[in-house]
Amino acid sequence: MADHKQVYLYSYNSHETEAELCGMEMRALFGGSVLYERESLLLSSRQIEPDRSPFMTLRMDIRMVARSVEELADQAGTMEAIVSGHSFKVVFIKSGDSYTYEEQRAFERVVGSRIPGRREMKKPGMTLGLIAVQGTWMLGICRFPERAWHAHIHKPQNYSTGLSAKAARALVNVMAPVVHGVRAVDPCCGMGNVLIEALSMGLDIRGRDINPLAIRGARTNLLHYGYKAELVTLGDMNELQGHFDAAMVDMPYNLCSVLPAEEQERMLSSLYRLAPRAVVVSTEEEVRERIRLAGYRISDECTIRKGSFVRHVWLCEAT
Repeated sequence: MADHKQVYLYSYNSHETEAELCGMEMRALFGGSVLYERESLLLSSRQIEPDRSPFMTLRMDIRMVARSVEELADQAGTMEAIVSGHSFKVVFIKSGDSYTYEEQRAFERVVGSRIPGRREMKKPGMTLGLIAVQGTWMLGICRFPERAWHAHIHKPQNYSTGLSAKAARALVNVMAPVVHGVRAVDPCCGMGNVLIEALSMGLDIRGRDINPLAIRGARTNLLHYGYKAELVTLGDMNELQGHFDAAMVDMPYNLCSVLPAEEQERMLSSLYRLAPRAVVVSTEEEVRERIRLAGYRISDECTIRKGSFVRHVWLCEAT
């Protein structure tokens, strides 16, 4: 692990059906800033709010690093300025090196006892994380996600086959890892699942759909969560004008018919005209070649599975 002035430890988890999507989201969010990574854990110099990702379980702002838990305990007295005014507890983070339950509790006691201040186990004002990664011990402040996006799971209007709030949120992070100053568009927005996740992150995004019923549902959902109905408009994406930094397209489909290849090619050509970076979602693997024909290169990809229902996801960048 490299020696950096400020390093953050992140832990995350996902169901096996969402593991590929989780990995794709982490690659997009952290890029080349990853200093160390193992299953469900990474160290990075990049600071990201844990609520951005539906898969993150915590961010730990590392304050101390040592070669042993005893050495870390010796340093723990200097945490007084950090915990000043707060009650606190020390919690062993399990996603690092493996120790027994009894060892974990012992580590918490030996480090916690050296930190001046008021310890509170039930409702502490601050939680300090303690972890060992490949024999290196770290202590830092834990930041936990509030999961405010859970309120988006049960929308007033939805398609049974629409993207879940969790998948939509992860895909927004793939589309726009940095939201500040980014203009985005979802030109086949359906009921607005992607729009709501993007807007909740502060992304400047607009939606469009050719289906009047979808637009009506999207506007109902937007208003329900306090966003403006005018953010979505009715119309064909092939007629949409303007330039955006990023885009998301969940290719239209239904169980009774398949969108003709010519129409898919036209949509992807329009997408290329609209944005140099795009996330394309489709139930058809053949869309991969049509993406390349439109002028994009595929820089990352994954599949999302729900039973026998499979979605293919491609991150596309203009060549």
